[in-house]
Amino acid sequence: MSTQQEVFEIISKQAKIEIDAVKPESTLKDLGVASLDAIEVIFDIEEHFNINLPNEDTDFDTGTVGQLVEAVDRQLALKTAQ
Repeated sequence: MSTQQEVFEIISKQAKIEIDAVKPESTLKDLGVASLDAIEVIFDIEEHFNINLPNEDTDFDTGTVGQLVEAVDRQLALKTAQ
């Protein structure tokens, strides 16, 4: 399963929306994820992948789901490189 697929599943579960509604260009705000829920989404993603996302990679208002997936991929690559 791809990183994107896994991130989309976590978001759709947390936002209680269909996975088909999650698009790379969507922001969490667009998907109806409130700020507190967005923090929970990030926590779930970090826990799922066993990574820590830097704060600059978690912009809830303007950051897209696609950017979030890229941030996860970057952290996974760093983890693998260590």
